Amino acid sequence: MPSTKFLALILLFMSAGSIPALAQPEVMGWGNLNGIRVDGHLLEFNTGLCVVQPEWAGFTRTAKERQTTTFTRSGSAVTVKYQIRPTREIRQQGAAWTMNAVQTVTDSGPGKATVDVEFTSPKDAEVAGGYFCIELPASHFSGGTVQIAGAAPPAAAEVALSPGAAEQNEYLRTTASGLVFKSPGRQLEVTFKEPVEVIIRDDRRKGNYDLQVFLGVLPAKPAAGQTATRSFALKATGELDKAPVTLAIDHTRPGQAFDGLGGNFRIQNPKLDSSVIDYNLENLRVTWARVEMPWRLWDPEENADPLAAARAGKVNPRVTAAMEMARRLSQKGMPVIVSSWSAPNWAILGDPRNANAQEDPRGNPLNPEKMDRILTSLTGYMLFMKEKYGVETAMFSFNESDLGINVRQTAREHAELIRKLGAYMASKDLSTKMLLGDTSDANPVWFIQDALRDPEAIKYIGAVSFHSWRGCSPEILTQWREAARRINVPLLVGEGSTDAAAWRYSQIFQEQSFALYEIDLYTRILAIGQPKSILQWQLTADYSLLAGNGLGGDNGPLRPTQRFWNLKQLASTPRSAFALPVTCDRPGLTCAAFGDIANGTYAVHIVNNGAARQATLTGLPQGVKELRLWVTDTRRGMQEGARIPVVEGKAVLPLDATCFTTLISVPESTN
Repeated sequence: MPSTKFLALILLFMSAGSIPALAQPEVMGWGNLNGIRVDGHLLEFNTGLCVVQPEWAGFTRTAKERQTTTFTRSGSAVTVKYQIRPTREIRQQGAAWTMNAVQTVTDSGPGKATVDVEFTSPKDAEVAGGYFCIELPASHFSGGTVQIAGAAPPAAAEVALSPGAAEQNEYLRTTASGLVFKSPGRQLEVTFKEPVEVIIRDDRRKGNYDLQVFLGVLPAKPAAGQTATRSFALKATGELDKAPVTLAIDHTRPGQAFDGLGGNFRIQNPKLDSSVIDYNLENLRVTWARVEMPWRLWDPEENADPLAAARAGKVNPRVTAAMEMARRLSQKGMPVIVSSWSAPNWAILGDPRNANAQEDPRGNPLNPEKMDRILTSLTGYMLFMKEKYGVETAMFSFNESDLGINVRQTAREHAELIRKLGAYMASKDLSTKMLLGDTSDANPVWFIQDALRDPEAIKYIGAVSFHSWRGCSPEILTQWREAARRINVPLLVGEGSTDAAAWRYSQIFQEQSFALYEIDLYTRILAIGQPKSILQWQLTADYSLLAGNGLGGDNGPLRPTQRFWNLKQLASTPRSAFALPVTCDRPGLTCAAFGDIANGTYAVHIVNNGAARQATLTGLPQGVKELRLWVTDTRRGMQEGARIPVVEGKAVLPLDATCFTTLISVPESTN
């Protein structure tokens, strides 16, 4: 049973929400809008800030992980501050400008938002201007029309948006005081306080069929210190999908086992980490763990013997903290993965590169001439963990070595290290295996192929791992699942979340959109990839699931956020459950199903990324007569609702808007 203090925090979470639940502009951490929600249904479009090159030779548009931003919310308004630099492609054209910007998005009523934009050019800039940009999905607006208010002659008052045959189509270039985009089932109205430059086009050279709308803010060739502001009012209307949905599970085809939620425990903030870790370990069921090996601090000098020094009591405090963290997690019965981010200078080629500076390429390769010394150093760390702390590391990896955060490897080098280090650790009577992949996101499946073809490397692979930062298609997830099955080891998501740059604007962690998209991604990964565990990044103060106590500038009491409740609810999946196939006959919902067949317990997780609707769940075993139901959204933290009766394998239940719902069968003996 939860403690009285824990129940008080539940009530605090339920009453503290300041974000409108059913009508709101959806602002991402990097400042772009995904659209506006009405009754939970997202009327989607995408906005951004654009800086255009002279002669329209290209443009830089704000996007995920592309610029430096801050994010703050005050009531119904979100303010994002930017420092925008040219993309790599634009830099190659010789551009060297920097642009500062501020955008405030205010929820101004159902389906409405006001966007105030300010551009400032710190120096003279050779650019064609700064623009507020709207991208309209071709699936809704291509073939529609745009009405132009106050269009400067010779522009017409209405223009057709039928797709053209050219690689780049320009539909409109004028000055106007307002636009209304119309199509069957969807309308977006954009009005301005004063006439602005308007350009509407598409660009199919890069496979982009969506409509691009550029609204002028900063004029061409701004002088140093020049500032320009504009205000835009958006109003989105359209058909809302509230149709009933049918979900079907197949309990006769169990897939891979799901152990439950895991976590990363890389100690980076000694002042705040302790209380957050304590809270999470006390209140979440955590089944897998990943900790850091501070290799640079373990073995800084090539001519030293780090294992001998450690046995003599000479250990860097950060190394001690990492090992003690591993012991604590191991004592709780978790397999512990050890990963290294950095390498000693003696172990790499070249001067150390700053991975966060987005240099090309990032990170440094290991020095192949020092490989014997590298193997001894890494293995010594594992031996000391075993001798001193009683922890036999389950697996070892270099973090995101496909990208170079901070050790960089080729696929061949990755396979060779697995083979050599795996064999060397085995020769020292360690059962530690190697983690295959542990990639920066799911897309570089190429990185694991050499090892999959190497029988000697396969012997030392304990699991396959990718990180979930940049999303993943069903096809990519299937490739990871099949790679793990091919060599008969588990699949892990070594780092779970959605935005690797979010530490820069940590207030985003309390936004409904962040929580919703994170749990939606996890549910999709579970349904398709069928991992053994998803290891949350992190269960420390970094990317925290908690608020307060100084986290993200919040000085209130330490308390769970919507993200915490989402993961606690996900962690309620029965132990020893197998993934089950599940289908949904409507868009906007993501589902994953599990069955503990031996004990007759089943669970279904449902993310409704839209409006409220009724759901019918079919395919439940005949022995299931009743389901317990929990819901997490902006108002409720894993709140239990009325039980759902099951008749002949079928259950009917309400799905609230933009919520995460979990159903778990009640054992027949307790009905």
